Amino acid sequence: MKVHMLKSKIHNAIVTSGDLEYEGSITIDKELLEIADMMANEKVLVVNNNNGERFETYIIEGTRGLREIQLNGAAARCALPGDEIIIMAFAEMEPEEARNWQPMIVIVDRMNNPKRRHRVGKDNEYLG
Repeated sequence: MKVHMLKSKIHNAIVTSGDLEYEGSITIDKELLEIADMMANEKVLVVNNNNGERFETYIIEGTRGLREIQLNGAAARCALPGDEIIIMAFAEMEPEEARNWQPMIVIVDRMNNPKRRHRVGKDNEYLG
């Protein structure tokens, strides 16, 4: 039996835009993806801290350095530009591996600049 564990999280990201006409997904700055150990097409759970909305979608890689967090398609109705969100990716693993697993947590500022990251239970790595 495998268990679903938090793999990575971008905490307190700010939605920069939305595109209702796009087919769906969340566009995330490429640098943030790399720092958070996330990748294009990966399934994510998004939580809107402003309204409590939770939804699943997949990642589209955005342009490095633009700090964009854009919701696309129906997801654009779940959060407005300026809303604070948490983006979480999960992984399946055997219980033995899960017991020692430490997810990557990335904290960003109000402009989506990465401020620090750490694995749960480890020291912060300050970024910028």
